[in-house]
Order: sequence, then C-alpha cells, then structure tokens
Amino acid sequence: MTAGATTARPQPRRRARTIGPIRPRWRWTETRLLGIVALALVVGSVSLSGGLTGRIALYDPQTLFIYLVALAGGHLAFVLAGRRTDQILFPVMGLLGGISLLLMQRLPQDLVTQHWFGNDVGLAQVQLVWLVLGITITSVVGIVVRSDSWLRRYKYTWAAAGVGLLLLTFVLGSEVNGQRLTLQIGPFSGQPSEFLKVILVVFLAGYLSENRSLIMEQDTRVGPLRLPPLPYLAPMVVMWAIALGIVVVQRDLGAALLFFGVFLALVYVATSRISLVVIGLALFVLGSLLMANLFDHVRDRIDIWLDPFADPLGAGYQVVQGLHAFARGGLLGVGLGSGLPTIGGRMPIPEVHTDFPLAALGEELGLIGILAILGLYLVLVERGLRIGAAAADDFRALLAVGLALVIGIQAFIIAAGNLKVLPLTGVTLPFISYGGSSILANSIVVGLLLALSDKGVEPPPVPTEPGRWQRLRRRGAI
Repeated sequence: MTAGATTARPQPRRRARTIGPIRPRWRWTETRLLGIVALALVVGSVSLSGGLTGRIALYDPQTLFIYLVALAGGHLAFVLAGRRTDQILFPVMGLLGGISLLLMQRLPQDLVTQHWFGNDVGLAQVQLVWLVLGITITSVVGIVVRSDSWLRRYKYTWAAAGVGLLLLTFVLGSEVNGQRLTLQIGPFSGQPSEFLKVILVVFLAGYLSENRSLIMEQDTRVGPLRLPPLPYLAPMVVMWAIALGIVVVQRDLGAALLFFGVFLALVYVATSRISLVVIGLALFVLGSLLMANLFDHVRDRIDIWLDPFADPLGAGYQVVQGLHAFARGGLLGVGLGSGLPTIGGRMPIPEVHTDFPLAALGEELGLIGILAILGLYLVLVERGLRIGAAAADDFRALLAVGLALVIGIQAFIIAAGNLKVLPLTGVTLPFISYGGSSILANSIVVGLLLALSDKGVEPPPVPTEPGRWQRLRRRGAI
C-alpha cells in the first residue's frame, strides 16, 4: 500500500432497536395527577348528592368506585409495562370521563335504557361501561403498540376500509332525526364516522409524509397562484367531495367540518403553504353555499343558527334552551344537581346527553367550569403537538398532530354549536357526550398518542431516498 492511500471503511447498517426485558417504572407525575382527578370527582359526587338529595354524601359510591378502580388499573398497567410515555394525557382523559359520568348520573336515567342479561340498565350505567372500555383500550394501545409500520405500510388499505364504512352507512345505515349516521350489525350499533376520523388521519399522515418534498419543491402556476403538481391535488378534491357528500347524504355538517378541518390543518403542517389552506376554505365555503341553496336541511341549519328566536318553540327550541341554560349558569353556576329545571316533567334541552352536554355543564358549573373543561381539551392538543414536534420522522409527526387536532377540532365544533358560534352539528363532545362509538374512537386516539410519545419506541424505517431529507434540511424546508 502506497503512502497517503486511504481505505474506505464500510458503514454499519442501521439496525432496529431491540426491546429489552420489561422493567416497571413508576410514573410519579401521572400518579399525582390521578390523585387530583380522584379528589375532584369525589367533591363533584358530594356536590351532586347535595343538589339532588340534600345530603352530604357520595351520590353513587359504587359507580364512582368502579370508575376510579378502572383508572387505577390503567395507571398500574402503564407502571408495570415500564414504557416512558407521556404522563399527562391519561389523567386528562380520566377527568373528562369522570365529568361525563357525573353528568350522566345527574340526568334522568330513562334518557337511555338498554336490556342487558335480563336487567334494564340506565344512562349512567351504560356510560360507565363505555368509559371503562375506553380506559382499557387506551391502556392496551398505549402499551402494546411499539411500531408504526402497520399503520404507515397499509395506509391505502385503511383508507379503503374507511370509504367502505362510509358507503356501508350510506346504504344500510338507519336514519335518526333526519340524519343517516348509525350503522347496526346484529345487536351492535355505532357511528362509523367516529372511527373514520382516525383512519383519515393515518392515511393523510402517510400520504403527506411520502409526498412532502414534491408538494413543497414543485409548482404548477394557475394565474397568480402557485399550486403543487396537479396529480397531487387529487386527494384535496377527493376530501372536499367526501366532506360535502357527508353533508348531502348523511346530513351531518359536523363530520364534514371535522374531516375537512383536520385535512386542511395537516396540509398546512406538512407544507407550510397558507395558499393551499385559503383555496381549501374557499372551496368549502362555496360548496356549502351551493348545498344550502340546493338542500333544505342545510338551509334550515343555517337559518336556525342565524336566528333561533324566529321559531323559539319549534325549530330553534333546542338552541334557545341551550342559551338560556348558559345564561342561568352565569359565572359560577348553580351547582351540580341544582340546574336544568324540568318543563312538563322533561329536561328543558332535548338530546342534552349527546348534543348539548356543554350547555348542561354551563348551567351547573358556570363560565369558570366551562373554561376549565375547554382548557382540558387544550391540554390534550398541546400534548399531542409536543409529541409531534419531538417525533423521529415526518409520518409520526403528522400522525401525532393529526390525532391531537381531531380531538381539538371536534371539541371546538360542538362547543361552538352549543354557544351559537357555528351552526349546530351532530358531532359529540369527546369523552363527555353519551355514546360508545365516540368514547372508543377517542380512546384509540389517546392510546396512539401515548404510544407515539414513548422515548424508547422502535426507530422509524430508513427512508427509501437517503439524501432527500438532508437536501430539504439544507434548504431550510424542515
């Protein structure tokens, strides 16, 4: 070998991190927060008992005990698994579920009655079952999921399954209150749109992470506008069509707003192009105006939103009663169990357990209580965005951001509908409204966020184009 000659040293191939033995790891932050959650729910139960019965005692100690044991079991499972996941998401979810349980105990139990194993089960007991199942699902997903390859690899399969669910609901779904939202298979029924939002985020995260560089670097000029290559506009057109299709066929403005809002948010996060968001919003507004002129049910929703007092005892009754409930609550509220005066033996707000839970809580907890509840949703969104910012690659970042925005945008839509900021929609308030589909779908969302937050999770696969990310970083694109 001559002097000065060099030999190339082979670079070691990147290997996936192996998973070592399970070592329990105590989660002190989560423990303290769950202690605060338990204390808050005990105080709420005593307050509820005072308002409904006049006694200073737990209103339904057995139901509360079962729920707190479920939270403790989920926490213990995370401790024994030893995973270094976020310690704030689970307690926040637990507090929202506890508020839901107190609200369902407070409402008339005959709002929902089901027959299980020879016994009639009322509203609070049914909601307790869904909440416990939700806690179980969150714990299992947050512990078991260690790799996201099954999500990113089969994103088109997930998208096809979501479209199939949507079409199945169109054909076989049952119509309730003029909306075709519920699909019943045997003894089980639910709203597929709740699970479709999770599938939507998985597909968009996979699609945008794969095509991010092309969307950012290449342009198609249409007049003064700079757009991505036309083939890459196809998903936008498809999502726009799906959103408006939901409005037309299912008469569900809430799901359309949720899907399209998450879509635009992820497009902006992936590309930083505000022009795409503006174009998307313009198309959605134009499409909505067109639908309002063509379909009576869309126009009726808008008319009720603009002036519910035009027909306060008819079409606008629900919105008017919700506004009255907020007004009666004032700043501090009238106390749990002391509000919602009955009218003719019935609750003043129709469908209060599904469409107007925030109005009921606003009357009994006041403005401060409502701000606290909305603050809990902001915490969920903040933790999700933080998880996305710390993600190892684009797919995980977009997936975490999308999952967090699903909960945040859905909470905003239903809160804005209750407060007459937006037209009233059919979406539920995450973890608080009655409904198994909503609770289970949102539990999957929190479980996936917990799995993505693990600091010891398997590394993402090596990109198929090794130099692309480095080029983008040098250009300041990411």
